[in-house]
Amino acid sequence: MFVFLLILIILQRLTELMLAKRNEKWMKQRGGVEYGREHYPYIVALHVLFLVSFIAEVLLFDKGLTTYWYIIAPIIVFTQVIRYWAVFSLGSFWNTRIIIIPNADVVSKGPYRFLKHPNYLVVALEILCIPLLFNAFLTSIMFTLTNVLMMKVRILAEERALVNSTNYVSVFQSKNRFLPIMKKTEE
Repeated sequence: MFVFLLILIILQRLTELMLAKRNEKWMKQRGGVEYGREHYPYIVALHVLFLVSFIAEVLLFDKGLTTYWYIIAPIIVFTQVIRYWAVFSLGSFWNTRIIIIPNADVVSKGPYRFLKHPNYLVVALEILCIPLLFNAFLTSIMFTLTNVLMMKVRILAEERALVNSTNYVSVFQSKNRFLPIMKKTEE
C-alpha cells in the first residue's frame, strides 16, 4: 500500500509540473507576469523534502498503515476530488507558480464559487493526512507547520498580485480563504 501510494503521488506531481509548464507558456504568451518568484524554490524544496521525510520515517521506523485508515483514506480521496475540480476549473490558468494575466477575469467557477484557495486547502490536508495514514507523525507535524508558514508568504503574494492586476476583489470579497461555511467578517 505504501509503495503504491508513493508511486501515485510522485506520478501526480510530475504530471502537474508538466501541466504547469504548459500553462506557464500559454499564460506568458498572453502577457502573463510571474510574481513570487523568490519564494518558489522554497515551495519546491518543501514538497521534495516532505516526500523524502515521509519515505524515511515510514521505512526507517518501520511504520505501517494506521488502524484509522478508514477515516484518513477518504479524506485523502476527497482532497483529490477537490484538487482536480480546482485544476479543471482553472484550466489554462492553473499553475504551481503565481502567473497573472493583467486585466483577466479571475476564475470563479468550480470550488472557487465557495472559497478563495481550494488548492492550498487540499495541499494542507495532504501534508497533514498522507503521513498520518502510515503513522508518520513527525513528518505530518513538521511539514504541516512548515507549510503554514510557507502558505502565509505564498497567499499574500498571490492575493497582492491578483488585487493589483485583476477583478479579484469584486469577485472574492465575500468568500473565505479556506472554509466555505464561515462568513468573512469585516476587517
